Amino acid sequence: MTIVKSRFLGILSAALLLLVSLPAASWAEDFGTKEQAKAMVEHAAAFYKANGKEKALAEFSNPKGQFIDRDLYLVTYAPDGIRLSHPYNAKLVGKSALDAVDFDGKPYGQEIIQTANTKGSGWVDYKYTDPTTKKLSDKTLYVLKVDDIIIGCGVYRH
Repeated sequence: MTIVKSRFLGILSAALLLLVSLPAASWAEDFGTKEQAKAMVEHAAAFYKANGKEKALAEFSNPKGQFIDRDLYLVTYAPDGIRLSHPYNAKLVGKSALDAVDFDGKPYGQEIIQTANTKGSGWVDYKYTDPTTKKLSDKTLYVLKVDDIIIGCGVYRH
């Protein structure tokens, strides 16, 4: 094999490898990470403290607001489990999360409220429909209790 042909094949192989890896890299960027979910909750807590409950809940409920990032979004609860905001399902607002169970029957609503009320923060795993893909997915939700509000943001594990 000539040197020119060998170099050409090497460059072609490298180019093909790059093309094959690009869709996977771009796919990974379409979804939020646990670190980003936790950071969003911490940012929301600061926003809540700076702007008050009424303004914060309005912004948290806005499906085009600053607390929406790809598949990341906030949900909030009162310490007794009443949902205070949900940007994609307003029908849930005002209703208790304590009776919420996932598709496997896990009472995730109780666990969310219990985790926030007893530990102050933490992660809760359950199954939920991803609003971006419309598919049932494993989800892990980070919750943080701030004053009289529980703020959560979850990551869908695709």
